[in-house]
Amino acid sequence: MRFETLIDAPTLRRSLAGQPTVLLDCRHDLSDPAAGRRAFAAGHLPGARHVDISDDLSGPVSAATGRHPLPDRAVLAARLGALGITADTQVVCYDAGDGSFAARAWWLLRWLGHGAVAVLDGGFDAWVAAGLPVVAGEADLSESRAPPVPFPVAAPLTQAVDTDAVLRGLHSPRHVLVDARAAERYRGEREPIDPVAGHIPGAVNRPFTANLAHGRFKPAGLLAAEWQALLGGRPVNELVVYCGSGVTACHHLLALEHAGMPGGRLYAGSWSEWCRDHARPVARGR
Repeated sequence: MRFETLIDAPTLRRSLAGQPTVLLDCRHDLSDPAAGRRAFAAGHLPGARHVDISDDLSGPVSAATGRHPLPDRAVLAARLGALGITADTQVVCYDAGDGSFAARAWWLLRWLGHGAVAVLDGGFDAWVAAGLPVVAGEADLSESRAPPVPFPVAAPLTQAVDTDAVLRGLHSPRHVLVDARAAERYRGEREPIDPVAGHIPGAVNRPFTANLAHGRFKPAGLLAAEWQALLGGRPVNELVVYCGSGVTACHHLLALEHAGMPGGRLYAGSWSEWCRDHARPVARGR
């Protein structure tokens, strides 16, 4: 069976015995870049490979980019091939629990045209709560000895937009811009990471956590109703989502896909790229 959005822990446990699967441990802490690696060493799903948000799932940062620019497609494909991912591989991404980092890996694989990728709903915490096994230590050294396989880059299943596209859409009625950050960051009341507080003019706020209930994604029907209300009758392909650096906004796109509403786009540079140029407008408040 193929999984393309979410998978729960018991289903993942059963599926591991029936099809080639690669598990990507995406745990991360924006305030402590080494925390994900430490968490992986302390305990991870059997057979999982750790991928780092900055080193593996982002490209080089420059004076013009945000904090987590998109990686080069060929470089990312080579990294995925080194992990043993082929066209026939089911990939499952997980993080500590809320899916905010795992969704970035999910989006990137779909950006390379790989549809058989899902996020473990509830993440590592859900796996442990289900009484399923974990192992400690670094990845098996056999991973580094295994020859890489060619990862087949195909037509993107997800779309990104750049800063110029967002600028052009600021005054367009066909432009729906959603900010996935916490409400106080959107309003500009608190900015713990980036040098400028506020949001892109015209954006509405829906924190990525609004997709969750009790640490798991809401049912597909409920998510669809909430997003349809936000869109107000406009089509999903007019939606652009952003966050601080293009990571947690992917959570919205995963929620929409799970709700049967594909077609939203990611502003990959997000707020950290937008606010680098002081000539770009900034809004504060609601």
